[in-house]
Amino acid sequence: MNPEVREESVIGLEAGEDTNQFLTFMLAGEEYGVDILRVQEIKGWESSTEIPNTPGYIQGVMNLRGTIVPIVDLRSRFELEQVEYSNTTVVIVLKTISSGDEKTIGFVVDAVSDVYNVTDEQLKPSPDFGSAVSTEFVRGLATVDEKMLILLDIDHLMDADIDINQSEMTH
Repeated sequence: MNPEVREESVIGLEAGEDTNQFLTFMLAGEEYGVDILRVQEIKGWESSTEIPNTPGYIQGVMNLRGTIVPIVDLRSRFELEQVEYSNTTVVIVLKTISSGDEKTIGFVVDAVSDVYNVTDEQLKPSPDFGSAVSTEFVRGLATVDEKMLILLDIDHLMDADIDINQSEMTH
């Protein structure tokens, strides 16, 4: 193995720094990231089967090798402008943990971008916008290669969905 390559691969990482890898994807021109250890697969967009009486951001369900997986359109979930799906539109299938249960959920995004190493030092808390803006499912922000990444707490996003659905049912 070439020792020069090994040295270059750790430049910028101090000994003892904790590093996490994030798969990033695009939504409305912004780059978001999720913990790569949660990613099960990335697949091109295929139509899903709609389920009645679900929130508008739930596209429906897909059968992935015998498992029925709910599909969430993140543009709709984040109340972003809707666009037609294209050949770069993908479904990122993630494992989430909600109320102690492990669930598999697919998220429709505009395109997959890259994989980044983010140190704990690079991860900054999301700014406080007051009660007008909900940032509860933003794990933090990181600047990598002069780009701002919005890193998502995918478990909290799904817990927020459950809370919203239950409160809608009771009113």
